[in-house]
Amino acid sequence: MARAGGLADHLGAAAPFAGKLFGAVENDRLGYLPKSAESTAVLEQQEAFPQGRVNPAIIVYQRDGGLTAADRARAADDQRWMAGKYMPKTPPPPPTVSKDGKALIYQIALVAPPDKQEGNYVLDAVDAMRKHIGDPGGGLEVKVSGPAGRDSDQFLIFRDMQYQLVLIPVIVVAILLLVIYRSAVLFLVPLFTVAVANQLGSAFVYGLIKNTDLVINSMSTGVLSILIYGAGTDYALLLISRYREELARHEDRHEAMAEALRRSSGAVLASGGTVALGLLCLFAADLNATRALAPIGVLAVGSAMLAMLTLLPALLVVFGRWLFWPRAPHVGDSKRAHGFWTRMGETVQARPRRVWALTSLGLAVGVLGLLAFNVPQQTQFTTTPDSERGQTLISAHFPAGNGNPATIVANAAQADQVKTAATGSGVVGAVAEVGRAAGKVQYAATLNAEPVTAAERSAVHRLREDVHAVNGAEAKVGGPAAIQLDQRDTNVRDSWITIPLVLVVIFIVLLLLLRAVTLSVLLIATVALSFGAALGVSTLVFEYGFGWSGQDSQLPQLAFVFLVALGVDYNIFLMSRVREESRRHGTREGVIKGLVTTGGVITSAGVVLAATFAVLVALPVVSFAEQGFVIGLGVLIDTFIVRSLLVPALVHDIGDRVWWPSGLARGTRQRAERGRELAPDKSR
Repeated sequence: MARAGGLADHLGAAAPFAGKLFGAVENDRLGYLPKSAESTAVLEQQEAFPQGRVNPAIIVYQRDGGLTAADRARAADDQRWMAGKYMPKTPPPPPTVSKDGKALIYQIALVAPPDKQEGNYVLDAVDAMRKHIGDPGGGLEVKVSGPAGRDSDQFLIFRDMQYQLVLIPVIVVAILLLVIYRSAVLFLVPLFTVAVANQLGSAFVYGLIKNTDLVINSMSTGVLSILIYGAGTDYALLLISRYREELARHEDRHEAMAEALRRSSGAVLASGGTVALGLLCLFAADLNATRALAPIGVLAVGSAMLAMLTLLPALLVVFGRWLFWPRAPHVGDSKRAHGFWTRMGETVQARPRRVWALTSLGLAVGVLGLLAFNVPQQTQFTTTPDSERGQTLISAHFPAGNGNPATIVANAAQADQVKTAATGSGVVGAVAEVGRAAGKVQYAATLNAEPVTAAERSAVHRLREDVHAVNGAEAKVGGPAAIQLDQRDTNVRDSWITIPLVLVVIFIVLLLLLRAVTLSVLLIATVALSFGAALGVSTLVFEYGFGWSGQDSQLPQLAFVFLVALGVDYNIFLMSRVREESRRHGTREGVIKGLVTTGGVITSAGVVLAATFAVLVALPVVSFAEQGFVIGLGVLIDTFIVRSLLVPALVHDIGDRVWWPSGLARGTRQRAERGRELAPDKSR
């Protein structure tokens, strides 16, 4: 009761701060970039110019039969209204009409005031533009596109997504818990507890934003609820399963819970700690958005563990056995038969070598799908927002790069040489001076390539090479295309750092927990194989099933961190029980008993976790959908193949040697019989 009341008090204190989280995130473009990137330097240098850091909106008007005089008059009126509202000190140039007379475009330069976040300002401005334009109809099509339009659509999706990522996991977890427990009441207790954990986690992250220099944006906080609901429900399933077992042995439910906590809290703390340490490796990343996931992930897992090891046990004890109605456990109840898992154990026991060989081969075939992996992502949205439709119209009637200008900043003394180098690069259609300030000159360069494509990124590379070659100019190229290029390059570089670091950290954790080198190597190898198979199969699905061209550059890194940490998490659950059983029965019999005993609860946990991450697939941002699909598929592979077949078969085949160099490697059954390994278990 005291624990429940204490955590309830903390919830009351945390709730006001948790509600402020969504309004505190920072969606500034600088928040997504590493400090070392060239595009970051351009954004910072732009602040010295009178017009500040410009985020241009491109408004396009199009009519299939050709623009009428009324259409052009409407466009001029709209431009005057927008320029008066967002560019009061800068007279706008006249609209540009396409050669075929079917379309015109003009640009509105958006500059966030010092007292407003850029992301929120752009979102509000583009929303106001679209409301002012409305839907003209009558064959005239008007869209707000360009960098500001795309940013607005993305920020709008993230804003709406924040509520979906809280609501949808609640519904998914509630349905799955109802199916798992088949009780009209019991599922409400873990569901309420994980909701408490989510409030605590949100409050902690809000405090992190207010008291640290970490840049945390909507994308970073998007995984908070997913991780809390997934991991928290897993821990709840493990504890409740053990509590049910102990209720069949103890009349006093307090004693039953004490024993359940004693036997399960170690596995929960070990697995949660492993996930947290794996996520902390993301601090080594250079990309701000990736680095922010480290503390967010740790706070998510920590909040889940805190709630499940304090509030959940208290609530279960307070409400008593009737929570399990209509299948309330009583003292003396025999263990329920594990029919499916008994047959699974018999299969592993009868042909362990064949089982691990076939499952390894199947996973290796899945890994071959990585041959189709293509980092430069071209498909950004699963739907077609206004900005994408607008870019299609621009590309159809104007040079493609008109909708995505690059920015060049250089020393004013070498302005002419820089402009000559840019125009002579062969990848630029036009270069226009934007302004001069503090000894610097700024140009807007129209690239010849289609926006958000590999050709555009190549064009940025070439443009940078040519302007960098101007001696003394200190020229730098930024803008939306350069930002995407720098994000991709940084993600690739970060992957080469964080992935090996995660492997080393998880391996050390396994060594400390299991005190067995052989088993630790085995678990790391199987989880890495599972990750490769999940990413390989997913790549084929993305390319040939969903039709998404290219993959997000952040996908391998984040999917690896989550899948390796969570995959080892389930193996810790399993091997903790196997170790316990091996002390009594020997390794080969112990692994079968551990598999049969934990099969149901770990599989249920895996399904819940996969389902919560799969929520991301329903979001209209391709990068999020890819992450959700890969992690969800990887968790299912870990649950049904790696943890259920591959690991038990390998452990059974290797036998006692799997525990080397711990004492268990020297014949567990003999020491158990002599009473030196384990004291008699009075509960059995």
